[in-house]
Amino acid sequence: MGNGVDAMRRNILFSDLPKLCKGKISGVDTPSAILSLSLDSRKVFSGEGAVYFAIKGPNHDGHSFLWEAYQKGWRLFVVESLPKDIERFENASFFLTSDSLQTLQELAAAHRRRFSLPVVAITGSNGKTIVKEYLYQLLASSISVVKSPKSWNSQVGVPLSVWPLADHHEAGIFEAGISQPGEMARLKNIIQPTIGIISNIGPAHDALFTSREQKLAEKMKLFEGCKKLIYCTDHFAIDRFLSGNVLPGVAGIGWGQGKGAKYAVSTVGSKLKLAWEMGKVEIDLPFTDDKSVENLCHAVVAALEMGINQSILARQVSVLSAIPMRLSLKEGVFGSRLVDDSYNNDFQGLEAALDLAITHSHGKPISVVLSDILQAGENEKELYKHVNDMLVSKGVSKLVAIGPTISANGDAFRMACEPYVSTEAFLEQIKEKQFAGQTVLIKGARSFRFEEIVKRLQAKVHRTVLEVNLEALQHNFQFYKSILEPGVKTMVMLKAFAYGSGSGEIGRTLQYLKADYVAVAYPDEGVLLREQGVHLPVMVMNAPEESFDKLPAYSLEPEIFSLSQLQNYGEWSQGKSEAPPIHIKVDTGMHRLGFATSEIEAVVKLLGRYPTIKVASIFSHLAGSENNAFDDFTHVQARTFLDCYEQLSRHLGYKPIRHLVNTAGISRFKSYQFDMVRVGIGLHGIEPTEEEQGQLTVVARLKTVVSQVRRLAAGQTVGYSRAGKTNKNTDVATIAIGYADGYPRSLGNGKGKVLINEQLLPTIGSVCMDMTMVDVTGVDVREGDEVVVFGEHPSANQVAEWADTIPYEILTSVSERVKREYLSF
Repeated sequence: MGNGVDAMRRNILFSDLPKLCKGKISGVDTPSAILSLSLDSRKVFSGEGAVYFAIKGPNHDGHSFLWEAYQKGWRLFVVESLPKDIERFENASFFLTSDSLQTLQELAAAHRRRFSLPVVAITGSNGKTIVKEYLYQLLASSISVVKSPKSWNSQVGVPLSVWPLADHHEAGIFEAGISQPGEMARLKNIIQPTIGIISNIGPAHDALFTSREQKLAEKMKLFEGCKKLIYCTDHFAIDRFLSGNVLPGVAGIGWGQGKGAKYAVSTVGSKLKLAWEMGKVEIDLPFTDDKSVENLCHAVVAALEMGINQSILARQVSVLSAIPMRLSLKEGVFGSRLVDDSYNNDFQGLEAALDLAITHSHGKPISVVLSDILQAGENEKELYKHVNDMLVSKGVSKLVAIGPTISANGDAFRMACEPYVSTEAFLEQIKEKQFAGQTVLIKGARSFRFEEIVKRLQAKVHRTVLEVNLEALQHNFQFYKSILEPGVKTMVMLKAFAYGSGSGEIGRTLQYLKADYVAVAYPDEGVLLREQGVHLPVMVMNAPEESFDKLPAYSLEPEIFSLSQLQNYGEWSQGKSEAPPIHIKVDTGMHRLGFATSEIEAVVKLLGRYPTIKVASIFSHLAGSENNAFDDFTHVQARTFLDCYEQLSRHLGYKPIRHLVNTAGISRFKSYQFDMVRVGIGLHGIEPTEEEQGQLTVVARLKTVVSQVRRLAAGQTVGYSRAGKTNKNTDVATIAIGYADGYPRSLGNGKGKVLINEQLLPTIGSVCMDMTMVDVTGVDVREGDEVVVFGEHPSANQVAEWADTIPYEILTSVSERVKREYLSF
């Protein structure tokens, strides 16, 4: 599996780009070797040979950040237009092309062609990342493997994943995902796979294809020219498609329970059995749910086809579990914050994990607990020198190095470094207070069992958790950005603890995504955002007179909705040079808060009396934007709003920001997007009209555990007031959540259901303060099993229907005593 002569080839030079891609070099024509690629000027400069790609998207233009990138140290740029002030960019080189993304892809493809090694490409409607991680775990103990970090499977993610291919690698594993026709051929040219895996075919992105068959045909383009394609013959649509010889020269490697599969697969209890012409293998399963077993089968068959020894394979499977696919943010002891990546350690993923730690550190020192990096074949000294350079560039103040290899190379690190030969040695000497007030990245190869370190450092709270998926949040934010008219700004509603998800983490994520404004309900919420490192403009919706003195200290901008409030603010602002600007709310029909249309003239007079008051925005609130039955009323509101805005802006002599539509109105009333829109519940994956629900991803997942299971005879009762009665022998599970955690009491006595082991099971008896009982008769449920209260299934919408309320209330009712964990792929 070596690279042969490829190991002797030189790096691609920046001056080579005109030979590889369409375009020309402007500025300094440098022979610099291209060592790293970046699309994000917010990241720390990655050193000599770093190239910044200015890519244009529907709501983002990398050219806007060229000077920022230059100031941070970049000197090599790929652009579609040269900066007008190019003379400022001394000693910089520009590759001018008509398509920066295409150049990125062509460069990655040229880099890939330099290596002759097995490369696995994985696609499918879901499961790609899990299959990739399972296969990586099966291979990594035997050979050196490079893989896609996180879920980097897009037109941008694939070339960035392929670029780290190096001489010491013996295999590659890359994901490929598409959302519309025409995309897969480009990814295939970058990955140039020798082995393919298609996980499944499902409804994701169906709307952009004429049929499921067309989407499948598009995905199959990835495997043209492969030697082998691994698939499950039990997926009828895939099996039928491949039976048509649509991929000539590609050997179909089918596995499944039916006839015609090369690998006959069966499960008996916790055993996985595979039999084929050349042999058979029996493997102890670390899990038994159907989805995990199917994903594992793809990985096992691929490993066998790649020549991995059966005994090694069985041993590696035995140490697998349902691998967490995401980084998670957790509260630690003594005011620390943990970034948990305790199941994975490769050099590519280190930078992504560090970036997450930096984004959410809000000024705290960053320490890293790092295990040996299992990259057989690369010179150890060179590897850990690269690790040191990355840690230093990211501002890491301390390293805990665990493992015989990394601890033996302690002299490679130019920072405080504590070496330990094993996790056990570290745990014997750990002092939790040494991480007080810090952000701690815990990143280790699975064999080092870093989950034990997480357990020691994690704050001790009860086992009910609200998982907040920051990647889903980003997806939803980008979706709403994609349907905005050009130049329209975004204000994100972070009231009510960001709909229960935690305003600090959500605020920092939105700041990273370049939201324009956030809004909170009360000044204290704004103060908390500032203390947690959010510096976006903040509008406060309820700012009483006694809070005015607090506003300038934290740069908080009050919403003004009454004449008395405006007069009080005007009097307070006299002689104050730093009085924050205000946001004027007009009542156009909601009749909750705001100036009546008859009061606009009085507002004009008061503003004339206090000329130092600056107006940042003028806005109103639609009463029925989610319901087409109220569309006529919405149009009346919009006309009224525009009349009031014109009257106010004429007096002011300038035009403040206009904003009217909320989440539901963004897509339904595009002509009313004006200068800014307000995004609320939709950001969390709940679309009020349900018209766009298929485009959104669920952000919050409330889960708990089974505390106890017992069997009750017929005629017994359950809970307070003997409200739950058994009419037959009944298995009852007590779960660790109650109304004090935000689970509505109205969901007792069978009205509510929770998901345990893929089964929706009803409550029995009354919901208690800290516990709820569930009828689990006929289902294999054990103490410690995970319970999903809401998430993808059941959804917050479903839970709201059962509770006869709205999803807003379900989300915002989750108690602050419930631990929040923040996940990022």
